Amino acid sequence: MTQSQTVGYQVDGPVATITLQRPEAANAQNARMIDELDACVRRAGDDPAVRVVILTGAGKHFCAGHDLKELLAGEEHWAAMRATPEGKLAHEETMYWDRLLRIRDLPKITIAAVAGTCAAAGLALACMCDLIVAADDARFSNPVLRMSGAGVELLVEPWELGVRRAKEFLFCARTLTAHEAERAGLVNRVVPRAELEATAREMAEAAALVPPVTARAVKDTLNHTLDLMGQRAAWRYHFMVHQFVSNTAEALARAEARRAGGMDAVRAEQRGDRPDADPAGG
Repeated sequence: MTQSQTVGYQVDGPVATITLQRPEAANAQNARMIDELDACVRRAGDDPAVRVVILTGAGKHFCAGHDLKELLAGEEHWAAMRATPEGKLAHEETMYWDRLLRIRDLPKITIAAVAGTCAAAGLALACMCDLIVAADDARFSNPVLRMSGAGVELLVEPWELGVRRAKEFLFCARTLTAHEAERAGLVNRVVPRAELEATAREMAEAAALVPPVTARAVKDTLNHTLDLMGQRAAWRYHFMVHQFVSNTAEALARAEARRAGGMDAVRAEQRGDRPDADPAGG
């Protein structure tokens, strides 16, 4: 296994496994992880021996979303850029939009193996994969609307859940269990936690039997079908809406409250608490 600070990479036969490795932070995506994940995705894409990529998380959780501590601190290079609207756009276009679409468009078959928390940007990340297998303890959520965000940068929910379910999921901050997610079509299969790794590997080996040229061509056709249905255009529209919403007066006031209150303020917003001290009011 190749080990970086935040992401592990291992090739076994035709299968590459990419592992998010910040278990102490529920594998929240900081800038280093996003960079290292992107490097691993490129590496798998360039390796002719790799036919299938498994994306998973170390520890109890798949991914809790973006690392809000790093963003709130505003000290890391990309986080500091967010001080201006144009800097925020550049950050999110490079680190979120470009990196997620690279996974979605990778010419190899991809499988997300999800356990525990799969929230917000973590959910978007899983949904970039072709297949999702979930442990029976997996939980899927996106409470960002309560924080004056417009979901996350790529609004995957209408495509994964259908519009009616997506509205309830987002507006009511629903958390879906693994079995609920399977019934809604968000995941392909639910297995006991102890069987997650083996099941993902079994799926990968089955998919690896497809000749690479066929896998690439059919995946491209399926993604092209989604694009003809408007997926990429809808994602881009929402991405720009997200830029507007995140720079409104209410969003900026809430962001300032988060910086003052730290992660306690973030968690209160996610729960739906409305403290009197919140300058956004309402």
